[in-house]
Amino acid sequence: MTNRLQHIAIIMDGNGRWAAAKGLPRTAGHRQGAQTLQKISEAAADMGVKYLTVYAFSTENWQRPPEEVAYLMNLLRHYLKDEFKKIQEKGARIRFIGERYMLDEDIRALMSKIETDTAQNDKFTLCVALSYGSRGELTSTFKRLASQVESGALRIDDITEQTISANLYTADMPDPDIVIRTGGEQRVSNYLLWQLAYSELFFTPVYWPDFSAEDLSAVIKEYNSRERRYGKV
Repeated sequence: MTNRLQHIAIIMDGNGRWAAAKGLPRTAGHRQGAQTLQKISEAAADMGVKYLTVYAFSTENWQRPPEEVAYLMNLLRHYLKDEFKKIQEKGARIRFIGERYMLDEDIRALMSKIETDTAQNDKFTLCVALSYGSRGELTSTFKRLASQVESGALRIDDITEQTISANLYTADMPDPDIVIRTGGEQRVSNYLLWQLAYSELFFTPVYWPDFSAEDLSAVIKEYNSRERRYGKV
């Protein structure tokens, strides 16, 4: 891997279809998908990636059947209490982005504790997008900047691309170099719309539960063969 690759973002798609193909309930796909996240996080860190941001649960996902949402929330509780410790012990910083107020209080407390406990770790950052939607993030950012202009704390001419970036959830991270979507769909689904303006996009038919370290390595190899011009010649 070359040093120019710092940040990978992943849309973890295909859990339900993976389960259906095996004649299993959707919950089995989510459980296997959570285990894959553990393996890919460790693999990314071992490959020298500094930041991994994963789309775990979107604001639109709240519209899924209540029993499925309840299972996902309980699975999240389990990982927050136990499984994230494995990544934490490897020197990873763990952080969360999204609309936290939509999550139960006990989940928010677990998230805050993990963030506090890992805040000084700097080998690798795992950023988990939970109850996240990019349009909502941008709307909140623009409202916050408008409020500062209204109060006189900020001049409208001072609002630049850099100002907007500095007020996003991901303010202290570089924009993603790579965005990977598993499961065969080819869209970004309201994910990091501002941040991925110049990201290299990779779509794979592999369902997320089957996505492996070898698949990740193949994407990185392909990325390193591309020339990023950022609109220049």
